[in-house]
Order: sequence, then C-alpha cells, then structure tokens
Amino acid sequence: MKKVIAIYGKGGIGKSSTASNIAAAAALSGKKVLIIGCDPKSDSSITLLGGKRIPTVLDLLKEKQTIAKEDVIFEGFGGVLCMEVGGPEPGVGCAGRGIIVAIETLKKIYPEFMDNDLIIYDVPGDVVCGGFVAPIKKGFVNEVYVLTSGEYMPLYAANNICRGFVRIGMDLGGVICNSRNADRERELVEEFSTKIGSRLIGYIPKDPIVQSCERDGYSVLEKAPDSDIAKVYKQLAVELMNNKTRVKAVPLDDEQLRNLSKKYSE
Repeated sequence: MKKVIAIYGKGGIGKSSTASNIAAAAALSGKKVLIIGCDPKSDSSITLLGGKRIPTVLDLLKEKQTIAKEDVIFEGFGGVLCMEVGGPEPGVGCAGRGIIVAIETLKKIYPEFMDNDLIIYDVPGDVVCGGFVAPIKKGFVNEVYVLTSGEYMPLYAANNICRGFVRIGMDLGGVICNSRNADRERELVEEFSTKIGSRLIGYIPKDPIVQSCERDGYSVLEKAPDSDIAKVYKQLAVELMNNKTRVKAVPLDDEQLRNLSKKYSE
C-alpha cells in the first residue's frame, strides 16, 4: 500500500530528525521513498545527504522561470529522493504559500512522484496558516501524524494541531512520542493518545546517538545502523507502512490537558 504522510508537531520537537530516519529505515527495507521538506530552514533532508544542503524549489524559481526534476530532486542515503521547498527570509512573506507553489511545481516536473511507496511531508511548526495544510487540502496526503513529547507545551501544540485537523476534516493516523525524558512520559503520551481517540504508534527514546549523528550530517540508519535507536526507527517505519487506522481526533479542552499533564508529574 502506498503511503503519503505528513508529520506535524511543535517547532523543535524533532520532526526533521524523525522524518529523515523513518525515510532511511523504509528505504533500507526496499521501499521507494520521497521526503519533501516544507520548512524554510530547508533541513529536512540534510542528514540523508551527508550534511549537504540542496537547492530549494523556491530559490530556483526566483532565479529562472522553469526548473527540471534534476534541479531539485536529489538521491540521498538508501536511495531516498529528497526535495526542499525552501521559503522566505524570517519576517518576509508566507512560507505556507511557498508550499503550495512547490507542490504545483512538483506535479509538473515529476508527475509520477505519487508512484513512490512512501512520501513524507515534513511540515514546519504548528498549524498557523492555511499553507501549512496545503499538502492535505491539495489531496496529496492520505495520513497525518502528530509528533510530541511528554512536556506540556509540545502536548499543547499536538492537541491544537488535532483541533486543526478536525476543522479541515482530516483523520489522524496516530501519535509519535519523541522522548525528552519527562516524568512518566510514555504513559502520559499513551493516555493523551487514547483520550483524543487515537493511539501511540511509536515511542522514540532519548538517545545521544541521534544528536551525534546529526552533528556529523548523517541519519542514525547510516552512521549507527546496529544501534538500539536504529531498531526503534526501523520498527516505527514498519508501523507506519502497515497502519490502516485513521480516526477523527477529539481534542481535549485546556483544563483537561492541564489536568492530564499534572497527573503524571505528581
């Protein structure tokens, strides 16, 4: 079954790291994978390309009217195809609109891109503007996932993102916890997932190997393939590829969320 997923979550929660390691794990299992970085920082694919940045769609469109597939699609570790949308400088323009332009460009220069087994949209930050849900509204995404930790603000953001999904009629594929070693973190995120009507589909323990690999410009799957954390990403990739469950999220109100968080810090 072909999968086209988008990963949302609070800025800084580890979406790009998670997305790139899932992409690498899926590719190593024999899947054809495309990762589309939608963050103006253009760093979604950097650990799949040995620490190198690639030209972004929006930057190239500023330089010339037409671009070709080979100008913006690059092959990374494991055969993962990588594309970066790019975006405006901070405080100038709307990154969300750029995502729409990039998707329309991708359709023209790589019309068969939907033939990949797994496409991952790494979406920036919270749902703060219509452009950030462009992959969903354009009908290119068939599953969305929320990445969080057990800390209050990432959970608050995850809950708010689910509220946005409800507004646009998008079902939720599941919740992924990227651990920050918060109190009773796994239990908390599991209960949060249950309360919003979903489930915890993956738990990523905090491991210094991840940051070490990132500093050197590599995914865990490339630099530390035999590590325990690499096995976690491999299992998460399997779970995502096999997941058939989608639910209409039931976001908590602010008081419910705060009480849930307090419950696990007592």
